[in-house]
Amino acid sequence: MDDRIRVSDADRDRVTARLRDHFAEGRLTHSELDERITAALNAKTVGDLRRLMADLPGPIPVPQAAQRPQPAAPPWIARRRRPRVLPLILLVMIAALLIPEGGWLLFAFLKLILVFWLVACLAGFVIAGRFRRRMDRHGYPGYPHRWHGPARWR
Repeated sequence: MDDRIRVSDADRDRVTARLRDHFAEGRLTHSELDERITAALNAKTVGDLRRLMADLPGPIPVPQAAQRPQPAAPPWIARRRRPRVLPLILLVMIAALLIPEGGWLLFAFLKLILVFWLVACLAGFVIAGRFRRRMDRHGYPGYPHRWHGPARWR
């Protein structure tokens, strides 16, 4: 950067902040800090500010922590999304309401949904129970085993 370029207030503020940092680190005395801050606030060009900082070290770059490699995207993200079921169900319910005397159709549809929901819940409980029993019997690395109490309780 050319030393004849005029500086802005932001440039002066940055230099005064760096001067205060050097004072806090013990590189400047209080009187030197006052002189340099006064000179920085009165500086007109980049060269004026550069002369104030000439005998002070530049900012030390902070070492960056080693970045861990990002894991690959989970497989479920790469899959193609299927159409949502809830909007389809709502569409069918609205259509059943709009049909003249279609209330019985809506009621039958709701009963059908309830039956499917109950069957799905029952199947989920059965599958979860089988999984839990298999893990208790055979174990699995990283799977927390259930504690059954001291041996005398069994």
